[in-house]
Amino acid sequence: MYRGFTLFLTFLFYTSYHLSRKPISIIKSQLHRNCSTLIRPPNLNGTDNETWCDWAPFDQDNYKTLFGAVDNSFLVAYAIGMFFSGIFGERVPLRYYLTIGMLLSGLFTCLFGLGFYLNIHSIWYYAFFQAMNGLVQTTGWPAVVACVGNWFGKGKRGFIMGVWNSHTSVGNILGSLIAGVFVSSAWGMSFIVPGIIIASTGVLCFFFLVESESDLLARILKASQSRIADLEEDNEKEPLLQNSSSNEEIFSSPGQSNSISSEPAEEHTKAISFCGALRIPGVMEFSLCLLFAKLVSYTFLYWLPLYIANVAHFDPKEAGDMSTLFDVGGIVGGIVAGLVSDQTGGRASTCCVMLILAAPMVSVHSYQRLAIGMLLVCGALVNGPYALITTAVSADLGTHESLRGNSRALSTVTAIIDGTGSIGAALGPLLAGLISPTGWNNVFYMLITADILACLLLSRLVYKEVRGWCGHSPRHRG
Repeated sequence: MYRGFTLFLTFLFYTSYHLSRKPISIIKSQLHRNCSTLIRPPNLNGTDNETWCDWAPFDQDNYKTLFGAVDNSFLVAYAIGMFFSGIFGERVPLRYYLTIGMLLSGLFTCLFGLGFYLNIHSIWYYAFFQAMNGLVQTTGWPAVVACVGNWFGKGKRGFIMGVWNSHTSVGNILGSLIAGVFVSSAWGMSFIVPGIIIASTGVLCFFFLVESESDLLARILKASQSRIADLEEDNEKEPLLQNSSSNEEIFSSPGQSNSISSEPAEEHTKAISFCGALRIPGVMEFSLCLLFAKLVSYTFLYWLPLYIANVAHFDPKEAGDMSTLFDVGGIVGGIVAGLVSDQTGGRASTCCVMLILAAPMVSVHSYQRLAIGMLLVCGALVNGPYALITTAVSADLGTHESLRGNSRALSTVTAIIDGTGSIGAALGPLLAGLISPTGWNNVFYMLITADILACLLLSRLVYKEVRGWCGHSPRHRG
């Protein structure tokens, strides 16, 4: 029951994280529009007929550069903060860590949207609150992966986490739909509503999240002790002390002493260091692979609605709605990647095959524009490896046999892998902003190159997995 409940809660939490990130990509086509196609109100002041409908400072020719700056304020802060987030996540109760992160993220998301109602036109205002939001959102991923990893073993981890990881795409879809409702009338609400949602899930986290089985045991023991203490005040002490002793025996785990402790079992192991996590076999390869995989995924996340609006001449709401097809494909891709990797035991090989298939699909994207089936397949192939690495692979490496039972590495390993990937997430939208003025095809060539590099970085691990399937033991490598 608690496993299922934890899976549901963490799914809800990270859905809200992504839900609050998505609006910025939806409102871009509203902040800078083709005003010549619109009817200008007769009472509107100003003489510039080409930019009267735009929102300053995004009303100039450098608007793509400014969009890139806003995107990167979030992504660079997220990438830097992620490397520290895992370290804090190993040492602070995850329930408190997630709660604070979601409440602050809700605050900063709402403050960004308030710029519409306060009529703020400073790029520094929007960049600052995006950066702050990026920093506090680093609390999410290491903490939720650690929670799920604490409750689920390696057996079907790929499939379970593949299904669970659909929260990323579900959050993007909901964020697009919510932002689309308000984008044409009052785009500030496209941020305020998601901000309220993520803050509300932070309150749910505080009251209901159980981090691990040991945390549950500690709560049961604490409640048992408190109840016994209350009863001792009203009844004879000796019989109750005997009951207390029997309660210790009931709740203590095999091989442990009978002394009751309200602290989780993990406290008896030392949290792993940053350098120690880097030495775990496979962490470096998967981290660098994710850098390029996430570069591709986040370029689509931040620029696909604007691309659709520019190429197909859709209005902002229609462009946002159509971009959700990419995320729908991502849900399927994450589940398929997890299921295949569980059956084959080849996490790296599964990622490599999907990345190889994704490269020509991205190429097709640049010529056969906006085909619905192509958007779905491209989303599955691009997001499948990204989802697998950030979930099952991170959990596997965080509980690697080289750790010799130290369970306090999950959050740090997850943060290192996702933090490195977030560097790519910051580079992708930045490069897209710089390259897109030369033509959208050049953006897609950049994404194809990133896919190929991601494959090459996994080549050693793929070779090792293939040798294992052929019956060669790693111990007998030449």
